[in-house]
Amino acid sequence: MTDACNLPGLSVPRSRFPDPEQDLPEAAGESRLVLAGGCFWCVEAVFLAVDGVQRVTSGYAGGEASTANYEAVCTGKTGHAEVIEVYYDPARISFGQLLKLFFSVAHDPTQLNRQGNDVGSQYRSAIFYETPEQHDVAEAYIRQLDAAGVYPDRIVTTLEPLKAFYPAEEHHQNFAARNPWQPYILAVAAPKMEKLANTWPEQLKPEFSKDDPDQA
Repeated sequence: MTDACNLPGLSVPRSRFPDPEQDLPEAAGESRLVLAGGCFWCVEAVFLAVDGVQRVTSGYAGGEASTANYEAVCTGKTGHAEVIEVYYDPARISFGQLLKLFFSVAHDPTQLNRQGNDVGSQYRSAIFYETPEQHDVAEAYIRQLDAAGVYPDRIVTTLEPLKAFYPAEEHHQNFAARNPWQPYILAVAAPKMEKLANTWPEQLKPEFSKDDPDQA
């Protein structure tokens, strides 16, 4: 795997990651999960490829509506993080399994207020929970990963109540797929997608599978 912009956590093998001991019960309809793990372009790319995920929107959470724009968020002074809003089918993939991918593929959860060369609180690792149940499952899984010594350093992911989600500007949506040869995408998103395809192939949508003839 190529260097993902100095994200050593991405080198931790799949075998080190246990299934969550706690999870949300299967529910009818679709459910939502809001995650922050560095640049939203690259976290979005991972979750768009996951089977059971219905749609993903890049956006902002943690601050006020008046500062929910890229220029303001990039100052690191708004309280916002770059986030993704994931709608998924809990009959096909659970909340806990999505967290497992978040911690094992989408970012390095041991880096405080940064992801590699992206530095600032807007790039923090965070789970924005909507219910006490989401909070409790996420908290339990972080404890489980730390107790298992999955990473050499402790996880610094914060659990923050979701007050509002603000979609990012249109040109940020589905950015990696629309700009696959952009240098930042090649350096940061591509290694994550490589790890997802190589180590979690059963989690991929058919169109993202290496066995898909359309991808040959």
